[in-house]
Parts: sequence; structure tokens; C-alpha cells
Amino acid sequence: MQDGKPRRSNRERTDATRADLIAAARTLFVEKSYAETGTPEIVAAAGVTRGALYHHFPDKQALFRAVVEKEAEAVAAEIEAGAPETLAPRDALMAGSDAYLAAMRAPGRTRLLLLDGPAVLGRTEMDEIDARHGNRTLREGLVAAMRSGAVRKLPVDALTLLLAALFDRAALAADAGAPADDHRQVIAALIEGLGKT
Repeated sequence: MQDGKPRRSNRERTDATRADLIAAARTLFVEKSYAETGTPEIVAAAGVTRGALYHHFPDKQALFRAVVEKEAEAVAAEIEAGAPETLAPRDALMAGSDAYLAAMRAPGRTRLLLLDGPAVLGRTEMDEIDARHGNRTLREGLVAAMRSGAVRKLPVDALTLLLAALFDRAALAADAGAPADDHRQVIAALIEGLGKT
């Protein structure tokens, strides 16, 4: 014990350093952009050494990937919280849509996930990240709605991809100041239309 505080394990110190680097990098990537942020600024903001940065991440792009992954995880968690399994499938799709658009209003999130993410990591890698997180929740919701008969059976991967693109565009438009209610009405009409034969 030091100063009455229990001593942290190596794992706890490692996790804390990694979390500090991700948090500092996120702030700088949002404020300045990926391209305009240097690793010296990141280590200074995190209060760690350059060696600590390179111990955890081989380069700035790997750190950016970790930031994006954490943001995508947060979005998925907000969707899951906003669309619990207790809702009827069609209601869950609408609630999940609302939760996604609300989650994307977090400052800097659209820039990280929809603009800089594809530019820095490439579309293929961003699609893989999306498939583990937000698009996974959308696909699961669509599958549940199809199984229940609330939505007609369609090729689920294609439907997930197209709806995800719609939601991303709506998030970008809302970030630019477009009225979110307009997008919500259109999304609700599309979800309703999916149930019609």
C-alpha cells in the first residue's frame, strides 16, 4: 500500500495506461482529426511516455483502430439498452433505430465512425468492425422480426447493409443539423413497409 491506497497489479496498470491512451487519442482525433494529430500530442495528453504508447500500439493507426472499436462497442451497447428483447420485434427495430441515432449524437462520433474511420482504416476493416457491433444488432433485430413474421423474409445480409447505410446517412445529416424527426418518420415508414407483402 502506498499513501493508504492498495497497490495496483501490473494488469491494472497496463489496462489503465491503455485506457488513458485511447481516451486522449479520442479527444485529439475529434478536436483535430486523425491526420492532424501527432503521437507526441497523444502521449502528452495521456501523461505517458512514447515507449508506453508503442508498447500498447505499434503505430498511430492501431491506436485509432482501438478508438474506433471502443466507439462502435459503445454504440452497440446503447442500441441494445434502447431495444430490449422484451419489445415486440417491429417495436424493437424502431427503438433500435432511435437508439442508434441518439448514440451517434455523442460529440465526434460521426466523424470517428463514419468519416475518418473509413478513410483511415478502409471500408473493408470498417465493415468488419460494424459487423461486430452496430450492424450485428441490426441484423439480429431483422432476423428476430423475420422469424416472428413482423417483417417479411428478405435476404438479411443485403437488408442489413442497406438499412445500415440509411442509418449512417441519417446520422451524418443529423450531425450537420438536419431535423432528426424527418429521418425518424422515413425510417418508421420503411420499417412498416417491410411488414407488408
